[in-house]
Amino acid sequence: MDKADKKKAHRQPYDKRENFELILSSLNTGLALINSDLTIAWVNKVTRGILPWDALIGKICYEAAAQRDEPCEGCGALMAFKDGQTHETERQSPVDDRWHFIVSVPIKDETGKVVSVLESVTDITERKQVQIERDSVLKELTVLKKKLEEENIYLKSELRQVRLISDMVGTSNALRYVQTRIAQVAPTGSTVLIQGETGVGKELVARAIHDDSKNGRDRPFIKVNCAAIPANLVESELFGHEKGAFTDAVQLRKGRFELADTGTLFLDEISELPQDTQAKLLRVLQDGKFERVGSARTLKSEVRIIAATNKDLNAEVAAGRFRADLFYRLNVYPITVPPLRKRREDIPLLVEHFIALIAPRIGRHIDSIPRQIMDQLKAYNWPGNVRELRNVIERSIITSPNSTLHLTDDLSAGQQLLSVEPGSRISLDEIQRLHILAILEKTGGKLEGAGGAAELLELKPSTLRHRMKKLGIKRQTEG
Repeated sequence: MDKADKKKAHRQPYDKRENFELILSSLNTGLALINSDLTIAWVNKVTRGILPWDALIGKICYEAAAQRDEPCEGCGALMAFKDGQTHETERQSPVDDRWHFIVSVPIKDETGKVVSVLESVTDITERKQVQIERDSVLKELTVLKKKLEEENIYLKSELRQVRLISDMVGTSNALRYVQTRIAQVAPTGSTVLIQGETGVGKELVARAIHDDSKNGRDRPFIKVNCAAIPANLVESELFGHEKGAFTDAVQLRKGRFELADTGTLFLDEISELPQDTQAKLLRVLQDGKFERVGSARTLKSEVRIIAATNKDLNAEVAAGRFRADLFYRLNVYPITVPPLRKRREDIPLLVEHFIALIAPRIGRHIDSIPRQIMDQLKAYNWPGNVRELRNVIERSIITSPNSTLHLTDDLSAGQQLLSVEPGSRISLDEIQRLHILAILEKTGGKLEGAGGAAELLELKPSTLRHRMKKLGIKRQTEG
């Protein structure tokens, strides 16, 4: 080998090392080789640009990188020396506040001992800023979501309390009995039959049962007023219809059973259902299956049924107007809501509550209720029950000239008109007829609108007209 070849052979390892360093320095990643005593053995050009020291070789890594007197918490190099595993960490530089992603890879000798650690350092400041901003937004959204959920729970609780307070205020044994019955049946999912006169709060009881059932507040509560739906449309309302099933069926429509799936279907005025619909309802109660009008496809719905009526269903069954088998299916757990006249001791509490609820809303102040006024309110039979009491109080608040409550309504007139001799044989329809006539006389024949008969009776005007037609009542303006 001549002198030139020897020189070339001597130079070759250095050329390879320089080329290797050139390749490593061309990467957009900082590299550093760390000795077992955590001193820096070698760095590439990117690392030299990251750290502010002129001479990095021989410096302790945590002094050079983080200006610390001891290793960083969770130091990847230190852990790699201890367990011989690769570790990934993220750190923010105290020098320029930039974030770096560090991978610490152990380098072992032929015996498996870790002799050094190669660390790669990638600047992830922009990515980290996006992540921090995202996490901040997510945290804010989580806080807002929790706040909204808490407000939603609070509002639902308040709404339920308003319902309970506005129509079920009182301490009478009759009211406590109803509340006990609600608490007993609500969690069970059983069918409930609510009975009581118009205006006693049957829908209120149904909603309380639904709300107190398992996950009730998150599931649908669908109401159907069976008396307000024309007989030829009842089936379509309950079970839905296909497009083209009949003349006005221009599109597919889901029925109340589908809408109430997993929730509660409240069938108000159940006694008004036509006989053929009663038979189909019975099938749904038995196996949960039904078909839309115009379809042969069988659908299934898991629905809790709560039915309500102001009639004696036993009498309706005996008269052949209501199916006995359907009655027995509905009458699993009966609840009878007492009329207001059966809990007169609750009237003072209701009056005080309605004044506190209504007076501020309409900009009035009532702080005195004369004893004779309260005696009149307690003596009246309240055929319209709690709803009628509320309407009487609201009218009285509006017309009272000062802060003392004055009654607008002459309660004695309606009392005399509705009186029935004890032991007299009078049908339920006749009592309803007399009651509607009394209310129409009180309103001067006014059927709908504020202060109208429909409002006092807590009925839709269309329902009241249907009831009047059925009972043969004609308005004075018609006669």
